[in-house]
Amino acid sequence: MSDPGEHPEHPEHGVEDLCAAGTALYRRALTEGHVSVTEAEAAAAPCLVDFGLLYPAVDDLSRLEPVAPTLALQQLLRASAQRIADERRREERLARAFEPLLRARGPYTAAPDDPSLRILSSMPRINEVLNEVMADASRELLCVQPHTSYIGKPVEPILEALVRDQALLDRGARIRTLYQHTLRHHPAVVARYEQLDGDVEARTLDEVTERLIVIDRRVAYVPANEERTLALEIRVPAIVEYFATAFDRLWRLATPMHPRAVQQPSLNGVTARQHAIAALLVEGHTDAVIADRLGMNIRTARVHIAKLAATLGSESRAQLGYLIGRSGILDREG
Repeated sequence: MSDPGEHPEHPEHGVEDLCAAGTALYRRALTEGHVSVTEAEAAAAPCLVDFGLLYPAVDDLSRLEPVAPTLALQQLLRASAQRIADERRREERLARAFEPLLRARGPYTAAPDDPSLRILSSMPRINEVLNEVMADASRELLCVQPHTSYIGKPVEPILEALVRDQALLDRGARIRTLYQHTLRHHPAVVARYEQLDGDVEARTLDEVTERLIVIDRRVAYVPANEERTLALEIRVPAIVEYFATAFDRLWRLATPMHPRAVQQPSLNGVTARQHAIAALLVEGHTDAVIADRLGMNIRTARVHIAKLAATLGSESRAQLGYLIGRSGILDREG
């Protein structure tokens, strides 16, 4: 077998991932009946000899002859089958070795039925687990819903959770949801509060955290990847309580949306939305970042920025930042 150090330009691979150079040289050897050692070295394909696909001719060591593909495949499959058989025998030995240990009884022998942290993969699995946990809930559901939970998604799947939520309300529990302000007129959100009956409230903020679900203050769920196809289930009491406390504090800062909506006040002609945009402008964010943070499209964000500039009499982006600071609109509470 060749030394990998002799061919540093040749990538390491298995016979099932034969390199392009090796494939071309092997095909040529099959067509012509042989290739020279010099040609093989020039092709930088030492893998063919290593895998036994080429071998030196008995009558001429400067020549390499190919093994027939059918024979080579049979040999490789036989070797693969042998490795599988060896692994199965190893599994049997492991099972025999651990069998008496599995019969032992003690505080550390049983697998936990309720792990503190686990990853849930795929939306069907996430919904299945949520249905199971919600069926046992009896006190409270806390939710944070950013605009990305709804924007661009069909209404029907979102409304499927209504049956689950109504069942919780029927058991005497309460539901509190924080939405991003731009969702207050979303069809799925409006339909939700037209159909739910019970102790259910909703409030809005310009900016919220990532999606969060806290059930009975004993289990929490947060996204585990950007696409939200994975979820992290958390049953660590200190972490769940931290999430619930953070929710409570955001709730006190939020504007009521349901059951009684409250109009956010304006100050000196500057609306609450423009106030939020002004704060981000002063921090130096671009239009795209401002739009994403506040859950709106970039065109809407630019319309608000233009109105804010007109209200303050600004003629440039740099002047707008200065006028925002001088106006004092960021000094007001909440």
